[in-house]
Amino acid sequence: MNLDTLPLVWVLAIFAAAALVVVGASIKATHLADIIADRTRMGEAMAGGLILGGATSLAGVVVSVDAAAGGDASFAFSNAVGGIAAQTVFLALADILHKRANLEHAAAEPANLFQAVMLIILLSLPICAIAGPEIAYFGVHPASVALFLAYIAGTKLASDVSETPMWKPVQTSDTRNDEPEEDSDPSKSAMKPALVFAGLVAMMGLGGWVISQIGGSFISRFGLASSLVGSLITAVVTSLPELVTTLVAVRRGALQLAVGGIIGGNTFDTLFLVASDVAYRDGSLYHAIEGNDLYWLGTGLLMTAILLAGLILRQREGPGRIGIESVLMIGIYLTALCVEVFA
Repeated sequence: MNLDTLPLVWVLAIFAAAALVVVGASIKATHLADIIADRTRMGEAMAGGLILGGATSLAGVVVSVDAAAGGDASFAFSNAVGGIAAQTVFLALADILHKRANLEHAAAEPANLFQAVMLIILLSLPICAIAGPEIAYFGVHPASVALFLAYIAGTKLASDVSETPMWKPVQTSDTRNDEPEEDSDPSKSAMKPALVFAGLVAMMGLGGWVISQIGGSFISRFGLASSLVGSLITAVVTSLPELVTTLVAVRRGALQLAVGGIIGGNTFDTLFLVASDVAYRDGSLYHAIEGNDLYWLGTGLLMTAILLAGLILRQREGPGRIGIESVLMIGIYLTALCVEVFA
């Protein structure tokens, strides 16, 4: 079906329906991820980073890969890095929801700290690729290989930190410990919730493909810049599962799952660039992007560094009962949004 020939109202209706499918599946997935974490004794932080973070990112990776395969490097790149910035600011919104204390204080967890460091490393590699020579072997830049290997190694180390931490955060009256739910039975098999979870992941992937097609239609129909559509339309829409799962997790009291889901989802999102570089057949993806795409990469890197500082500082209360890091992240994202739209 050629979306460019459809009436705009139908395109918007399909777009909204795909977004609802992705968001609805993510709500159910959050509950299942918590069950899987308890039954496998994986822990909320690791379940959030690996299981929930990867699953809710699937729609986004479908968008980036589809755009790269179609030859639009800017759309693919901006969708990936724009999603990282959007998801990080979602954590600030969750901080507002958690009234008792600063979320970064209450959700103290060594694994989340390590994953934030890992994310900064992963976001630095594309900058090195962009600044370096334009090379590609079999159409893939060496930085993509390095990024993939760094992700695998970092995930293994994050698991080690979760299982055998070498330090523990100071416990306060506002610290929420990662404890299994009272009605959770670790002796039960995780197979059934895992299968349902896989079905929900498939629905998210299908929704992501539809969103990708409509995003491309917006570019051609309205003459919009690829970076604008990627960073502010498809990136935000495909990141809505992260917003929903984060807010649901905070409501459930699964604070480590909420923080781990965002940071872990963002680390997984860096693999969008790897997959997109492979799908992009006209050379190095990193040397085919626009200046605005690099700006969003820098924005995501800056917001992640501030989040890490907040996780280390563990301010109990800040302006309006949220941490100063949340205030800064919201301000930085709004500034980036204004630059993208008006600059």
